[in-house]
Amino acid sequence: MSDAAQPTAAEVRAAAEAIKAALDRHLEAVERRTGDDDPAVYEAFNALAAAAEFYDELLYDRYDEVTPFEIPGAQDSLPPYAGPEEPNALSVLIRRDYAVVEPPRLLAQAQRIADLDPDDPGGGSTAVVGSSVHTALGVLFGEYEPDEIASRHTEFGLEEGDSTLWVTAAEELPEAGEWLGAPFDDADPQLVVCRFDVSAVFDEDRTDEEPAGLVVDSS
Repeated sequence: MSDAAQPTAAEVRAAAEAIKAALDRHLEAVERRTGDDDPAVYEAFNALAAAAEFYDELLYDRYDEVTPFEIPGAQDSLPPYAGPEEPNALSVLIRRDYAVVEPPRLLAQAQRIADLDPDDPGGGSTAVVGSSVHTALGVLFGEYEPDEIASRHTEFGLEEGDSTLWVTAAEELPEAGEWLGAPFDDADPQLVVCRFDVSAVFDEDRTDEEPAGLVVDSS
């Protein structure tokens, strides 16, 4: 930002005072809360997040400094938790995106796995994978757990995209097979106990020592 567009020291100071006031209002709302989904607490949280974000921007523009904390903004935050106080069960919902950046590497690794399969009627000589990326992915994910693929994705010709993990609370486990037909239809943000997001979009806001990612905890 040019010098002409920089905020004044007084504007930065005023933004800092606004954070203090927002902190007081948030604490007052928490102290008077009527339940886990009290809208006054949610509104105070969003006001505090907006004030913190504004102050952080002015601080950086004026002094090239950042705050040592991060409050999720209103658009990024989860809704108020509305699940059981003492969950008897939980669900872990995971999404990881990958780009197939080296198809030949993926095909070669999948074929190697297929050739080592003792149940292959061709004794390892049958061209199972061929040139089909679709088949190769089926072989790869049939052989390895998702966490191992995540740790070895480069080896398999894949490039990581965004990922997220939601831990949601429940009163009890669903009946066996109940949700298998549509496993993510019941992903209710109001039941999220904690959430972990990883995305390259966060890289712009981190130092070289910080991991790429964001943790949102609504407990």
